[in-house]
Amino acid sequence: MNETSETARQPVVVKKYANRRLYNTESSSYITLDNLAEMVRKDRDFVVYDAKTGEDITRGVLTQIIVEEEGKGNALLPTNFLRQLIGIYGSNVPSLVPRYFEEAMANFARQQESVRETVSKTLGSFMPPGMEEVGRKNMAMMERALTLFSPFYREEAAKAGVEAPQDYQEEITALRAEVERLQKELAALNAKTK
Repeated sequence: MNETSETARQPVVVKKYANRRLYNTESSSYITLDNLAEMVRKDRDFVVYDAKTGEDITRGVLTQIIVEEEGKGNALLPTNFLRQLIGIYGSNVPSLVPRYFEEAMANFARQQESVRETVSKTLGSFMPPGMEEVGRKNMAMMERALTLFSPFYREEAAKAGVEAPQDYQEEITALRAEVERLQKELAALNAKTK
């Protein structure tokens, strides 16, 4: 195994100092949240530790990246969604939400790929010059947005083997049924458009 592929699999260790500076131990340089966001877009895994305590603060830093992106006018998260998300923190089901989001985003990505293939097959030869490039840019932007969500669930995926408490089994079953129903509706809509 070569050194490059070994390095690509190891997460980059980033230390956050009290002065809020982020230090990339791999490149031995200070970086910004924008640099970390770019690493996410390039599917480069990293972990962020508090330099003083050694505590893993990756989740907080990823959330901070989302807040900064939203503040720059790249509003991806609707206000009602944010309100609902905040409401979940006070409920008794926050442990179910990450897996649900992970599945929902995976389904969304699959549907996007299906739409992309359908549009490509249907309109590929009819698109005016330049429109194909616009479509590619839009899809790339959507894919970058999707990758912002995936780091939140890596930790949860590692715990996937852990059984959920019995209290949540009924809710999990209901959520799965809802996802299946939505998938069937999407399939029916796709069939009608063909």
